[in-house]
Amino acid sequence: MSGHSKWATIKRKKGANDAARAKIWTKIAREILVAVKEGNSGDPNINPRLRDAIAKARANNMPNDNIQRNIKKGEGGAEGTNFSEVLYEGYGPGSVAIIVHGNTDNKNRTAADIRHAFDKCGGSLGQSGSVAFMFDQMGEIQVKRDDKVDDMDDFELNAIDAGADDIDLEDDEKISVYTKLDAMKEATDKLTKLGYTIMDSDVTYLPQTEVKIDDEKKREQFERLIDMLDENDDVVDVFTNYSE
Repeated sequence: MSGHSKWATIKRKKGANDAARAKIWTKIAREILVAVKEGNSGDPNINPRLRDAIAKARANNMPNDNIQRNIKKGEGGAEGTNFSEVLYEGYGPGSVAIIVHGNTDNKNRTAADIRHAFDKCGGSLGQSGSVAFMFDQMGEIQVKRDDKVDDMDDFELNAIDAGADDIDLEDDEKISVYTKLDAMKEATDKLTKLGYTIMDSDVTYLPQTEVKIDDEKKREQFERLIDMLDENDDVVDVFTNYSE
C-alpha cells in the first residue's frame, strides 16, 4: 500500500519537556471531557470515543489519575467542562487549504483567535465548506511501531482483514491505518484483539490533491501559521493539503 506524504495531515506533537507535555495533556483532557459529554457515558466500554481519548492519553504518558479525574469531571458536569467541538476552514499562504479542529468552552474567543492567526500569517479564514470538499474524511488508527509489528507483510494483511483502505508506513514511531468512517471502530477493536498497541483512533481529513509552496517567504508564513494554531490550547488537530 502506498504511503501518504507526511505533510498531508499535520498533527504536530511537541517535545518531551514539561511545558510541552502539559500543553498536550491539556488538549487531551478536553477531548476526554467532550467524549464523556457527547457519548453520555464515562464508561469506555460503551463509549468508543472516550476509549479512543483514553488511548491517546496513555500514548502521551498521561497519568491514570489525571484520566480518571477528567472522566469524573465530565460525568459530574463540573464547572469548566462545558466544551464543544468546533471546525474552521480557510486558506493559508500559497493557497494551501487548511482545516482546524478544536474543543472550546468559548466559541467567540476561539473563532477570534483562529481568525487572528490566519490574518497575521497571510491566510484567510473561510466559511464552512469552503475547503472541506478538497479532503476525504476517513478514520485514522495510529498503531505503535513496536516489537509486535515485526513483520510488515503480516501486519498489512491483518490491517486489510480488519478493514483498512490504506496504510502509511512513513513514520518511524507509528503506523497510520486508514478506514472508512463506519469501519473505524470495528477495525480498532480487531487490531486491539490482535495485540497491537493503539495510540489514537479518530477522524482525519486526507487531501485529494496536494499543494507546494515555491515562494520561501510564503512557506515561512505558512509554517508560522501552523505553529500559531498548534500553540492554541483550543486546537486539537490541523489538517492541510501542503506538500514539501
